[in-house]
Amino acid sequence: QVPLVESGGGLVQAGGSLRLSCAASGRAFSSSTMGWFRQAPGKEREFVAGIGKSGNTFYTDSVKGRFTISRDNTKNTMYLQMNSLRPEDTAVYSCAAGNSVLRFTNERAYNYWGQGTQVTVSS
Repeated sequence: QVPLVESGGGLVQAGGSLRLSCAASGRAFSSSTMGWFRQAPGKEREFVAGIGKSGNTFYTDSVKGRFTISRDNTKNTMYLQMNSLRPEDTAVYSCAAGNSVLRFTNERAYNYWGQGTQVTVSS
């Protein structure tokens, strides 16, 4: 199992930065594909960024150049550095892990999910 706990959310002004963390327990972290998803009020959950076992990454277009996903397998932790934040980035951000993820964007391929952390960007 890979229970996941997010942290690092909060309130920030537009243009500011936040770094989210996703801590995983269990020895399966290093062999898992990891992803960040977000859900804004009244909207469906959407893919934000993903990172594979080998460190390959993929981003949704709206965050390219602003967000950076990374992982530290020695700490069983994944990160999402978010810069140049915009009000439209406001959402609950959740991390996810999967062992058989063929496409980063396919949320049904992820087996484990965290509870989420709120990110609010004020204008």
